[in-house]
Amino acid sequence: MSQDRALNNAEMLSVLDWYRAAGVDLAVGEEPVDRFAQKPPAASIMPPRASAPQAAPLPQPTGPVGGDPGEARQLAASAQTLDALQAMLNDYNGCGLKFRATQLVFADGNPEARIMLIGEAPGAEEDRQGKPFVGRSGQLLDRMLAAIGLDRTKVYIANTVPWRPPGNRTPTPEEMELCLPFLNRQVELVAPQLVLTLGGPAMQTVFKTTNGIIKMRGKWQDVTIGSHAVAALPTLHPAYLLRNPPAKQQAWKDLLSLRARMESLGLV
Repeated sequence: MSQDRALNNAEMLSVLDWYRAAGVDLAVGEEPVDRFAQKPPAASIMPPRASAPQAAPLPQPTGPVGGDPGEARQLAASAQTLDALQAMLNDYNGCGLKFRATQLVFADGNPEARIMLIGEAPGAEEDRQGKPFVGRSGQLLDRMLAAIGLDRTKVYIANTVPWRPPGNRTPTPEEMELCLPFLNRQVELVAPQLVLTLGGPAMQTVFKTTNGIIKMRGKWQDVTIGSHAVAALPTLHPAYLLRNPPAKQQAWKDLLSLRARMESLGLV
């Protein structure tokens, strides 16, 4: 084993970046503590006391901690434009994800587009730039769209959750419940004719199902998002395709299906 040594500046920055990605954003003391060097406390020689009666367990909250879904629904419904909805989300403090993220990641693309793409949640690069799908998976998504004659001027892109979860974890059901009213209103205001969901969590949210993405991908369904009825197609997330290149063949079939539906609706 190599001897301990002081880290240089680049190494320390790398460690801090790793901690931040893992969601560690709060120091609990001014000085580091070497827990391995600490000795366990000596065993007590005092006679044991009689056990005090235990208090009845406190009732656990049943709703999302830190926010009220009813309030989120009322706020979202009051937004009459996408700009108003974005400003509302910037001011909204009901979802704890906001306080771990760098900034809001609202949307990208053309709000007048007839095709809307919905992903899961922002990643590290999206969190830095404030736009969805701008990292490696976003670059692949751009190439996928270009293969069927689309680009970001012809689609509108959003996520089910507009703030990055710590460590890129999957949003919790409570976080989803607080963010869903804003996504629903976003879809209502854009009013797309076609929706393409990217990845399992986005598919499960839009299609209101617990089925996995492998079972559901490539199958068109009529869904209702908020009050907007629309034809939706689930496909694999670009990040999954980067990890599993053979799956690109399945995604290509989905893209061809999207292109065919576009042609049938006169969207090309």
